[in-house]
Amino acid sequence: MTDRKRSFGLGASLGLTLGSALLWGVAHLATYRHRTAFVLMGAQIVLIGAILTVVTAFSTQLLSLAVQPGWMTVLALILAAVAIAWTTVIIWSYMLVRPAASGVPGRALSAALTVALCALVLAPTAYAARLAYVSRDLVQHLFAGNYGPVLAEDPWSGAQRVNFLLIGADSAPNRPGVRTDSMTVASVDTATGATTLLGLPRNLEEVPLPPGPARDRFPYGFTGDGTISSPGLLNEVFQYAENHPEVVPGVPDGQRGPTLLKETVSGVLGIPVRYYAMVDMAGFAAMIDAVGGVRITVTEPIVYGKYREGLLPAGTRVLSGEEALWYGRSRTDSDDYVRMGRQKCLINAVARQADPVTLLNSFEQLASATKRAISTDVPADLLPALVELAEKVRGSRIKSLNFVPPLINTAAPDWRFIRRKTAEALSPAQRKPPPAAASAATPAAPTVDPVTLDKTCG
Repeated sequence: MTDRKRSFGLGASLGLTLGSALLWGVAHLATYRHRTAFVLMGAQIVLIGAILTVVTAFSTQLLSLAVQPGWMTVLALILAAVAIAWTTVIIWSYMLVRPAASGVPGRALSAALTVALCALVLAPTAYAARLAYVSRDLVQHLFAGNYGPVLAEDPWSGAQRVNFLLIGADSAPNRPGVRTDSMTVASVDTATGATTLLGLPRNLEEVPLPPGPARDRFPYGFTGDGTISSPGLLNEVFQYAENHPEVVPGVPDGQRGPTLLKETVSGVLGIPVRYYAMVDMAGFAAMIDAVGGVRITVTEPIVYGKYREGLLPAGTRVLSGEEALWYGRSRTDSDDYVRMGRQKCLINAVARQADPVTLLNSFEQLASATKRAISTDVPADLLPALVELAEKVRGSRIKSLNFVPPLINTAAPDWRFIRRKTAEALSPAQRKPPPAAASAATPAAPTVDPVTLDKTCG
């Protein structure tokens, strides 16, 4: 009976158009196009069922796909296709049931409703496609040129633990180059996600460099340029390698610093450090601003600024990016080791508060800040496995071991002692089983072993 026609008043036309936007085929049923109506309804049910199945049953795999540029392009195309199909159904439905004799105002009202419904469909899908594009651009920017032998069946090459060097880089107009004032190795159990943070102070002296040209130049430990401005501390190794290509031959500009620092830290701790991620501290402040600040407990008032012009009062509050930067940077009325403790508190606070809703709402601003703030050598092909590992870390305990006085003497470190303590901290006997799994819909936030938690965290 598809050749039969019906006349609809304004109210019926508006209702059927709205109904068709919610359930495809309603307008077709009303106009006796039953076969088309059932096809449209079936297609919508299959589409919604597929979406629900993917979101509920394959959530972890979705996160893995989100860091693969190719899949993000596919997702953007799929979203565009769904939006076009949905708006086509709405417009088609309106054409079938538009009021025959309601005058200009009635037709204008029904047309306006149709346009509004199309906009409601197009806006979220366009936004989702935009996020897919931004995510693709972010991944390509951060991991451009990062390649490595990553095996899909075993991305960690059989290693029980994988070690990442996390660097906080601090530069200033009166101090050219990069100083790695924050250096922490995150050692992660690839099976359980159990993580130990190993903190190294910036002022370690006479650090042994890896065998090769670097060791040949400094056979008794790194001494820098031997000047007041370059006394030979651990935080100078990065920039020294960048300024002296001959100590890291064959490595291109921009990669010499992280290469030598990774190898140096590997020797100090006695563990292989495979990858690094470096955050520019000023960029880190922009990232915190992008997510609306970070809530943290300041246990004691913190004075900051070259001329003591700033003060973070004690108490629990949301810190802006600049305030968080000074929380982790200030050494006024304290020292490097207190600052190291605060930096780890800050890292844990950001990790706990990085919920999906907050990240989604500020994704574009966060992505823009991240592109300016972070550099890494993690291979792009490793990202899906890294996402899965991060999910394990979220449900595990995080321990912390800082090599600071009185545990060590930074002016004359006992390297064997440091390697022994590292081995003890990472030994299977020291591992604790992860806490009982929380709801799958709400992953457990990282926790920190209270025995090793820095007291400055409050």
